Amino acid sequence: MNASDLKLKIFREIDTFEPSKLEELYGVMLNFINSTKEVDEWVGLSATEISGIEDAISEMDAGKGIPHNQVMTKFRDIYNHA
Repeated sequence: MNASDLKLKIFREIDTFEPSKLEELYGVMLNFINSTKEVDEWVGLSATEISGIEDAISEMDAGKGIPHNQVMTKFRDIYNHA
């Protein structure tokens, strides 16, 4: 099957979707497209940046991070009372 045949087959399938399914498919497509971009962005990082990210992930996996809700509570308290 060549690219044109595949595009036509995909179009015919999509053309039968009800609006809610069409919106869901659009979201899936955007996620797929954006995930490809994220890989490209990772490739553009320097060795130092990659090492820093990997170190941060290791620290989080080891439980050395601060939970998101704790950080948000702290900064809400600071900036709501400023």
